[in-house]
Amino acid sequence: MSAGHMKQDKALQALSALANATRLEIIRLLVPLGREGLAAGEIARRLGISASGLSFHLSALEQAGLLTSQRHSRRVIYRADHARLGSVIGYLLNDCCAAHPEVQGCCTSTPGFPTKTAPSGNTRDLPETLPAEAQARG
Repeated sequence: MSAGHMKQDKALQALSALANATRLEIIRLLVPLGREGLAAGEIARRLGISASGLSFHLSALEQAGLLTSQRHSRRVIYRADHARLGSVIGYLLNDCCAAHPEVQGCCTSTPGFPTKTAPSGNTRDLPETLPAEAQARG
């Protein structure tokens, strides 16, 4: 298997893991926390899911390389792997989209996607609809 296929296989595994609402919420929760991470029980509490359900989702994210875990006495702390997340995004932009400037330009503002307030309190006002040229391509 070539290096390109290995890269693709890893990207597909990560994207597959992210293609689930609960797992995406876990990533959204952990990314801003950085190296501090969060204990599994606290993740379950904040997201309102059972321990067994959480375990299933954490395992999928960890197998995809998107999370790391570290045991601290009786607690397991989970952290988002920022480098791995960045490499998946980079793979999509550079390998799949050939670093196309129009695709890259959409990454700084994503029309049609709701914005959230970042932990820093910053928000971006983005249009709720796609630009006319994107709708025409539709």
